[in-house]
Amino acid sequence: MNILLLYPEMPGTIGKFEHMVDLTGRKSAFPPIGLLTVAAMLPEEWNKKVIDLNTDPLYETDLHWADYAFISAMNVQAKTSKDVIELCNKVGVPVVAGGPLFTHEYEKFPGVDHFVLNEAELTLPQFLDDFEKGNAKHVYGSDQFADTHTTPAPMWELVDVNKYLYAVIQYSRGCPYLCDFCDVTALFGRVPRTKTPEQIIAELDTLMASGKNEMIFFADDNLIGNKNLLKKELLPALVEWRGRNKYAPAFATQLTINLVDDEELMQLMLEAGFRHVLIGIESIDEESLIQMKKKQNSRRNILENMKKLHAKGFIVIGTFIVGLDTDNENVFQNVVNFIQESGIVLVVVNVLKAPPGTELYDRMVREKRLLEDFEFDEDRTNIIPIMEPNVLHNGYKHVLEGVYSPKSVYERVVKFYETKEPYNVKYPLNRKVNLKDFYNFIRIITRLGIIDSDRKYFWKMIVFTFKFNINYTDLTVLYALLMYQYKILLQEFHRKEQKGIYIYSDKLKDRVAESA
Repeated sequence: MNILLLYPEMPGTIGKFEHMVDLTGRKSAFPPIGLLTVAAMLPEEWNKKVIDLNTDPLYETDLHWADYAFISAMNVQAKTSKDVIELCNKVGVPVVAGGPLFTHEYEKFPGVDHFVLNEAELTLPQFLDDFEKGNAKHVYGSDQFADTHTTPAPMWELVDVNKYLYAVIQYSRGCPYLCDFCDVTALFGRVPRTKTPEQIIAELDTLMASGKNEMIFFADDNLIGNKNLLKKELLPALVEWRGRNKYAPAFATQLTINLVDDEELMQLMLEAGFRHVLIGIESIDEESLIQMKKKQNSRRNILENMKKLHAKGFIVIGTFIVGLDTDNENVFQNVVNFIQESGIVLVVVNVLKAPPGTELYDRMVREKRLLEDFEFDEDRTNIIPIMEPNVLHNGYKHVLEGVYSPKSVYERVVKFYETKEPYNVKYPLNRKVNLKDFYNFIRIITRLGIIDSDRKYFWKMIVFTFKFNINYTDLTVLYALLMYQYKILLQEFHRKEQKGIYIYSDKLKDRVAESA
């Protein structure tokens, strides 16, 4: 049996880091860990081939080889998933699909033969058993949650890890919080389920053996969802592992702001090698936080929390949302001011959207405010806003112009370094530099320091770093790449606007014209 595992292309959002990746000589930012994990659950005797359309093209000859095509995708990949399914249908290859996109809206994909929904540890064995008997059903689902202790390690041998900027590991699934715009609890529940430290260390050893010594992203919904277990088991194991691996890479992850409330946890995470932490800030308005049920962010000084995390040694990645029902016209400048003052260099600003499976989605249906046709890009929405659409569009543009411009990024880099304080850990981060790194550095200097029209900000950033602390040069180069990425994204937003493409669907354009 020949199985072709396909990962559709990601859209050109900030999460793709397309232009950053290109300048580093890689093909994509992150490998498809979910698809590689599913591959490990398939019968050992089956022939398996992975094609990630973010790194390699899909040819009809690949499909002619396959007996079945397995597709996994997230909401942002809806459009490209349909393209892949259409190509499979054209060639006559049966399609098996799973992942968050299909779990929520499988009815929208008529070209799929079998849906293996929810967590594959539960539903894939059912499908495989029926498939072996010759009576596989159209849809497999479960309202239970999997035991992640049984989850196999991803089959990293099916991809070239050096095509990716970073590697990925997942320790836990689920989150104890109930933010109304988030589908994590619907997909994975409120009680975090974890792998064992032994599972994680084995996966790390595999990645290190492959030569992957850049940053590794822990793709958890909320790494600190079970803080006691994290402090008792995983973090001590990671510290010990780091002591055995001189060139162990830094870690990044996603977690909640209450990390800042736990001094012991912060120090343990630093000792374990965690540096970049993605935190959903979403709003700095108390009323908005209450409405979206983001209680972990309420009743605290978020700006001071961000500065404290930076001072401790973390590098915060912040996400924000505009277009909330409680927002007014002042929100856009307030967001810009907060971001610039916080020194959070890597920010993602979304227009409010309601993913299927969320409480917000259900409310938008009840209030008849849901727009069906849209894409899950940062600058798109599927709801009819309370705010006038043209005010929202222009306000969102104001935010992008206020935080994505090279000048704004440079100012945040300076603010970040001025906030950052020295920290001590038992096993400092060491990076092994090779000839390829040298070539990449020359490529970056050529593009950003010579060719680019905003090269003055690149050199200002470099000079400031040399004066402040030359040991931060690696991080400054990353920020320079990010500055370039933001510049391109802002230009693309302006181009779409000139073509009449707005942040909302065509159904709202008449309202915009009326209120203009």
